Amino acid sequence: MKKIHKYIVYIAPILAVGMLSTSCVKDLDRYPTNDVTSVTVYTTEEGTMQAFAKVYGAWSLSEGDVAGVDDGFTGFTRGFFNLQELPTDEVKCAWIDDAIKGLDDMSWDANTGFVEGLYYRSIIQIKFANEFLNNVGNSPVSEAQKELMSAEVRFLRAYQYWVLMDLYGNPPFITEEDATGKEPPQQIKRADLFDYIESELKAIEPLLPAKNEYARANKYAAQALLARLYLNAEVYTGAARYKEAAHYAEQVINGGYKLADNYRFLFNADNHKMTDEIILAIPFDGQKAQSWSGATFFVAASYNDDIAKLVPGGVGLNGKWGGNRATPTFGQLFEEGDRRRLLIYSTDHMKNLRDFTQGVHVYKYVNTNQDGTPGSHGDFADGDFPVFRLSEMMLIYAEASLRDGQVDKGKGLAYFNQVRQRAGVSAKSQISLNDIIDERGRELYWEGHRRTDLIRFGLFTTDKYIWEWKGGLENGRAVSPNRNLYPIPSKDMLANSDNLVQNPQ
Repeated sequence: MKKIHKYIVYIAPILAVGMLSTSCVKDLDRYPTNDVTSVTVYTTEEGTMQAFAKVYGAWSLSEGDVAGVDDGFTGFTRGFFNLQELPTDEVKCAWIDDAIKGLDDMSWDANTGFVEGLYYRSIIQIKFANEFLNNVGNSPVSEAQKELMSAEVRFLRAYQYWVLMDLYGNPPFITEEDATGKEPPQQIKRADLFDYIESELKAIEPLLPAKNEYARANKYAAQALLARLYLNAEVYTGAARYKEAAHYAEQVINGGYKLADNYRFLFNADNHKMTDEIILAIPFDGQKAQSWSGATFFVAASYNDDIAKLVPGGVGLNGKWGGNRATPTFGQLFEEGDRRRLLIYSTDHMKNLRDFTQGVHVYKYVNTNQDGTPGSHGDFADGDFPVFRLSEMMLIYAEASLRDGQVDKGKGLAYFNQVRQRAGVSAKSQISLNDIIDERGRELYWEGHRRTDLIRFGLFTTDKYIWEWKGGLENGRAVSPNRNLYPIPSKDMLANSDNLVQNPQ
């Protein structure tokens, strides 16, 4: 069984206690009303570490810490996956749950469960971060510990603000600098939020170590998020920043990481061993961090009993929910011999969106270890969710080299071909932007990139790229460009109507 980061051990009792207030965004800046307040938590080293664990733990676990929203909808990794993948060619879900209503066919609204759940999950982690930063100064821990933990917490907050900026555009905004009280937060413009995230990451980068405990942010995680931020800067602000994207991607590439020999091992039960390539992961554990939103979701939703029998090496999990599979259009991206093609070709069509037997089934996520043994628990999976991997940084540099004449094209091609070499497919003598978007699809599928990538390439809502059930038609169609952003949840619009302006739908 894997050694999981100690914040998982801390987090279960803390979630149950409800250390911080758990209301929705209107109350983002309020103090708690329960007995375990910041006044007592930060008076001891143990309490401070529990508060620190709470900020990290909100990334992986949920225990009713977002009031008024079904707990099953608020786990970060499940919500992020659904919003980034279900509207694209990479994933279609057979279920008819209200939580995912409209995500497959791009007809969601402000009441769709996961549109609401991910929004509040990001907000709650920001809230916990603000509370920690407001109070850690009073803790008896050493100044060095305070500086390091504060830098990590600021990273987590910056990451969640990036999520909100990317998916919702103009979210409510508050930091530890704002006075604590009952006033609802103001809305921030997307371009201004970009500037804030950029400044925060640059400020904490030198404060973070090159190496940290597993599943804790290091300086390369900050650089990786900066690379991703700059790659999409033209979408977020209207101004391209590809040279900066290449710079920070190369900082990570030169940080001592290397591509794993076996692509499959990056997504199995003991992928915590793959730290040569995985820069940062959100940890889960079948024994100590049981969740329906993390590794268990990724594995269980990918199979029914019939599909599971076809998976080389087995699935390693009892539950098989029969939900997610890819479109035939996506399956066509892969070349013969590509070791990343972890696909079972069931049908070359998807006439019935709700028929799980139709489409292309994916066995990227399994609950088996590198030695073939099953994970630690038959009902809850062990695998961790990779937030940043080295191959993403290589492909960011390659894309930037095509978009900005000041970035070394030869080096970009070399990085691109290193990714292909690991996959067992032939190198290319030259590449185009079409090669980039296709390679990102083959390398990063089902990791929460596809929606953002298709938007950057002008393919998400337009008729330049069509897949099954895009826009609600079996053969696909273009949709309104308003679908490039998700709506702010109706509950928050009602609660903070004086400050929030809804995205066009």
